[in-house]
Amino acid sequence: MLRTACEVIAEQGFGHTRTIDIAKAAGVSQALLFYHFETKEGLFAQAFGYAARQHLNALTGLEHSGGTPLDRLRSLLRMCSPAIPTEGWRLWIDAWSEAMRSAELEEISRRIDARGRALMRGIIEAGVDCGQFACADPDATSWRLFALIDGLAVQTHLHPKVLSRRRVNGLIRTAASYELGISVEAL
Repeated sequence: MLRTACEVIAEQGFGHTRTIDIAKAAGVSQALLFYHFETKEGLFAQAFGYAARQHLNALTGLEHSGGTPLDRLRSLLRMCSPAIPTEGWRLWIDAWSEAMRSAELEEISRRIDARGRALMRGIIEAGVDCGQFACADPDATSWRLFALIDGLAVQTHLHPKVLSRRRVNGLIRTAASYELGISVEAL
């Protein structure tokens, strides 16, 4: 039910999704939905929490994967790229907006953001240690790169015809190359 809720919310948005829409999409009664989730807000928070766990699991998998720091950075940038059209980005963008009014969504969002930055910082630090990257402040670089990625995600989903996928990836790769002292081609 949570996966279905995420899909419906991504399609319709938090503000336009009704519990009956989720119940119909999941093939269950609205009463059953409220049996499991006492309120609409509770359902939305748990759905976003489900999506967050999926993302955190992917980040953990990447963290424990082998490969050089450059390989892992490439994978992280691909995983987080807004150039890949997914319903997930629409859910995240809408959840960020709702998080300004929901302490539960804000906490989940903050935890995911912090985990992604920590992973990127660790990859950059490992790259600096082995000589692959030149970066004086991995923490600040992680903030700047994720701010760019998040900002481009908003732009590409609000104005889909303004930036091509290729251009979005190029902007991210160029920024990462400047931040890390490596060539764009390496990314």
